[in-house]
Amino acid sequence: MGEMVEVRRNLLPNLIAVDIWVVRLCVASAQSALGRSLAVAFSRIGNGGLYPALAALLIIGLGARGLYPVIAAAINVALMHSVYPTIKRRAARLRPFQAHADLKPLLATLDEHSFPSGHVMTLTAALVPIVIAVPGALSLSVAAWCAMAWARLASAHHYPSDVFAGAAIALAVSYPLSHYGLVAALPG
Repeated sequence: MGEMVEVRRNLLPNLIAVDIWVVRLCVASAQSALGRSLAVAFSRIGNGGLYPALAALLIIGLGARGLYPVIAAAINVALMHSVYPTIKRRAARLRPFQAHADLKPLLATLDEHSFPSGHVMTLTAALVPIVIAVPGALSLSVAAWCAMAWARLASAHHYPSDVFAGAAIALAVSYPLSHYGLVAALPG
């Protein structure tokens, strides 16, 4: 019993150490001009520019059938944007560059707190119905998700736990809504 208590006591500091270690690794990977440019570009398209482009591609590629995942994605994103500010305020977690003076942000933040990642949460919420409607988009969606996650870490705005929490929250809400809504709505 005592060993289990000791494992639990040491677990959180170890997870925090891994969190900052991964952030430092990603920050180091963005030290070149190309790395910085990519991190900033991926972060900025996650501010909203990506989503109209995805909607247009779906409608062009699928015709009227593309409206279903677009509508589901819009609903998912709206739901995420209604809950994540409250979660961020309650968690009140400092961003990596705020907690570690040696880390410098690559761009300005859109809000005050780190946990969870709103960029990754929004992207996940948008990609879920797309992958349900177009399973062949899974590989490209995973690559886009990884690029966004890396950019948020490389810019010293988030920890990996922020990214995974944002994705988990988005999946928990968006998958059931998208799956059951799209399966029922999509024309045969």
